[in-house]
Amino acid sequence: MLKEKSILEEWIFELEDLEKNKTSLEEWMELADEEQSQEALEALNEQYISLNKKLKKIELKALLAAPEDKNNAILEIHPGAGGTEAQDWAEMLLRMYKRWAEDNNFQLDLLDYLPGDEAGLKSVTLAVEGNYAFGLLKGEKGIHRLIRISPFDTSGRRHTSFASVDVYPDVTQDIEIEVKDEDIRIDVFRSSGPGGQSVNKTSSAVRITHFPSGIVVQCQNEKSQFRNRESALKILKARLYEQELQKQQEDKQLKYSSKNAIAWGSQIRTYTLQPYRLVKDHRTNTEDGNVDRILDGGLDEFIRNYLLSLHGQKWSEEDQIS
Repeated sequence: MLKEKSILEEWIFELEDLEKNKTSLEEWMELADEEQSQEALEALNEQYISLNKKLKKIELKALLAAPEDKNNAILEIHPGAGGTEAQDWAEMLLRMYKRWAEDNNFQLDLLDYLPGDEAGLKSVTLAVEGNYAFGLLKGEKGIHRLIRISPFDTSGRRHTSFASVDVYPDVTQDIEIEVKDEDIRIDVFRSSGPGGQSVNKTSSAVRITHFPSGIVVQCQNEKSQFRNRESALKILKARLYEQELQKQQEDKQLKYSSKNAIAWGSQIRTYTLQPYRLVKDHRTNTEDGNVDRILDGGLDEFIRNYLLSLHGQKWSEEDQIS
């Protein structure tokens, strides 16, 4: 109830703030019409940009209508084939999502991190905490492709790298996901990543195998075995919940439309650094030539256009049903 209260209060605050901006814009419009000075026009333009930005933010939240959209998110990144090059690309994606989270006032908690052999990472699991974290990030699930001149190739050749991103809603207490003791095996082992002797000397890392689904999760980032076990169970429940959501979505898609499965080679987004600079989302055809800004976390336009495309698809499906 407190979380729901917080979400509603946030809505009220943002709508009231939007109304204030609208009033301020109207006042500047009147002043600019009377004075017709450069100063008044510049101030009017600033008010317009501010109002437009806030309006887009509220519009984005209005598209997040699914019950799980308001939940926290669990985000995983895994490099594809390609060794160091792919592992470095996975690290670049981690940095991108960290920057995006910071810009949007989300809290990050590193649940599991396995560094690469020479550079980058082999796998990482993050908890992204804040209202609508899952709703905003769910469109990032899929294969991300990078095309660039590899810094690890002395011949200076162009390489294509792949990394997969998975996003799950963090299961809250009001959603029942039952994990029976007889359905899981819990193994403990020593952490292999960075963290100092206190982390690596004891068997504090935890791996949980869920037999019915075949899902295996692990957590080794905390010094405490209990904390790692708690985090691993949290990840397992989130993945089981996402699996159930995916089954429901697939049933719906089979009934009303065709769905392209996310598979290796069917990338959702391509980040091209050579021979030209462009980021393209293949689902919405959104393009942006400012690659540095995107890799610094400037994902809002891609997220917005994906949610708008989902909204359009929902209307289309409802038309077919009616």
